[in-house]
Amino acid sequence: MASALSEVEEFRSAQDLHDMLKHRGDSVGLTTVYRTLQSLADAGEVDVLRNAEGEAVYRRCATEQHHHHLVCRSCGKAVEVEGAAVEEWAATVAAQHGFVEVAHTVEIFGTCGDCCAEGPARA
Repeated sequence: MASALSEVEEFRSAQDLHDMLKHRGDSVGLTTVYRTLQSLADAGEVDVLRNAEGEAVYRRCATEQHHHHLVCRSCGKAVEVEGAAVEEWAATVAAQHGFVEVAHTVEIFGTCGDCCAEGPARA
């Protein structure tokens, strides 16, 4: 599983990763793929987000630090970004409402430069 995740830069579904493994000749069940991905997510080794259809998609973390993502709606390309303004805003809003030990995720979806360059059919 780790090698399949290291081969792709974009977020992929469990089914996509399962298909990759099958095409490489690995004999692994889809349930095992889901369990492994959940374990990797719990360990902080993969990022998980929901795509526009609500499906969970996965990507190996490039950093162990807290981060956010820019994700291309067309090709799935993802870029890890820091968000100091988001961090400050989240802490301020939480404090204003008496919340402590808060966590958050921010995913920004758009169209990457490569897809824009390919024209409206791709973007």
